[in-house]
Amino acid sequence: MTATDVQATGVPRTRPATPSRPKRRREGAAWVFLSPWVLGATVLTLLPMAVSLYLSFTDYDLFNPPHWVGLRNYTQMFTEDPRYWRSVVATLTYVVIAVPLQLALALVVALVLKSVRRAKGFYRSAFYAPSLLGASMSIALVWRAIFNDGGTVDHLLGTGGWVTRPGWALLAVALLTVWQFGAPMVIFLAGLQQIPGELYEAAEVDGASRWRQFLSITVPMLSPVIFFNLVLQTIQSFQVFTPAFAVSAGKGGPADSTLFYTLYLYDRGFVASHMGYASAMAWVLLLVIGAVTAVLFRTSRSWVFYASDTDGGAR
Repeated sequence: MTATDVQATGVPRTRPATPSRPKRRREGAAWVFLSPWVLGATVLTLLPMAVSLYLSFTDYDLFNPPHWVGLRNYTQMFTEDPRYWRSVVATLTYVVIAVPLQLALALVVALVLKSVRRAKGFYRSAFYAPSLLGASMSIALVWRAIFNDGGTVDHLLGTGGWVTRPGWALLAVALLTVWQFGAPMVIFLAGLQQIPGELYEAAEVDGASRWRQFLSITVPMLSPVIFFNLVLQTIQSFQVFTPAFAVSAGKGGPADSTLFYTLYLYDRGFVASHMGYASAMAWVLLLVIGAVTAVLFRTSRSWVFYASDTDGGAR
């Protein structure tokens, strides 16, 4: 240690330790293994997002170079495009209908499967199958045939084809999403299996009914899982595209009742070749989803219960 390493007080000044060679080698190996993910995230996510943000301020038709127009796409979207607002209303209506119904059905089925003793794996796979098949175009086309004029629903109920009636077409699309309850159902079932059985036994000793046990034990203990499914399904519902495209033949009809946001974004970008306008719509959708997610996280403090909380309350 040299004299310059000693301060005026006579206390030796320690130098920052440099990483050892084995540690640097481990860090280098970690970056080597992470490089595919970093490269993929940069090339497939971050770079396209940056390009999309730039295009949202341009007039771009996919064939000619982008022309900078500033905020014109955004002002036109909010003030001059009535179909844009109809797509917003249709999407919000769909989210409000589909998400609660899907989660409620998933929770009911999970509660039933929890009490099943035999062939639980078979039933779990059978109820999960619609989540794997429902997102395909073929299932959406079959769904359209079922709810079309002369289809199964028309023969059973005599109400006419739902997909040709403005008041019913959106409900038909929402039911297709509700039918795909398998993924949240499996998550609910995993959460139910983590609830200690002693809580139900103590409640039975105290004379609590099944409904009281559900409200006082199941719902609070399952609230983190409910919150997780709620956030996940809400984000997915804002981005729904395939069912609306198949049911309305890509037009969002009848009377724009199934003109979901992503369907109108596709129409503006790839049908009308207004890619700059579609990019602006995509960024507004991203901000809205982020805002809705933030609100859900903010409000979760008042109703989501975590067993690790020291005060025994929600956070």
